[in-house]
Amino acid sequence: MGVKDSLRNKLLRIYNLLLVHFGPRGWWPGNSPLEIMVGAILTQNTNWVNVEKAIANLQSENLLSINGLTKVSQKKLTSLIRPSGYFNQKAKKIRAFMDFVNAEFGGKLDNMAGVETQSLRGKLLGVKGIGEETADSILLYALDKPVFVIDAYTRRVFHRLGMVNGKDPYGVLQGFFMDNLPLNVDLYNEYHALIVHQGKTVCQRIPLCESCVLETECAKRI
Repeated sequence: MGVKDSLRNKLLRIYNLLLVHFGPRGWWPGNSPLEIMVGAILTQNTNWVNVEKAIANLQSENLLSINGLTKVSQKKLTSLIRPSGYFNQKAKKIRAFMDFVNAEFGGKLDNMAGVETQSLRGKLLGVKGIGEETADSILLYALDKPVFVIDAYTRRVFHRLGMVNGKDPYGVLQGFFMDNLPLNVDLYNEYHALIVHQGKTVCQRIPLCESCVLETECAKRI
């Protein structure tokens, strides 16, 4: 068995251990692609409970549409998303994203979805306030594009497993997963969600190793 096959098998074994232990995560929560996109911006530097409050505020004002978010005043938008924290910056990011959707795709997300993945990723990264993790979350969860999302939990969990250097650049870590896993939207979606849950509940800053389903796989217990 080659190194690549060995890595693929280990990654899939870890995935299956997490899936059996935690069950499907049903992530990303949202009633529409736009809601998921806005959620991906709002979740920067905060927890999902706070994002849900901000999303609920936007829903209560019937603003979760391209037209609604384009026309709402900056002051009102800032007020509605206040629960998510960093609300002034995030309101500007949402506004910049709406300007991008309108200018590039005529305000239609279907037009956006039809663009080739890497080309669209490059365009997203050109929007002020959209970094790699946010762009890839939009691509994967809102647009069903096969990109693997990297976040702090991914770095921590797989560094402790002894499989990656947690300080490597985003692209290096993303390449590790995408080079060694099948190119599959559903797999990437569920895998990332499971990693996040593992990082939040077990592989915390001070890890709860005694309750970890991955203990037998872990090379770096600390």
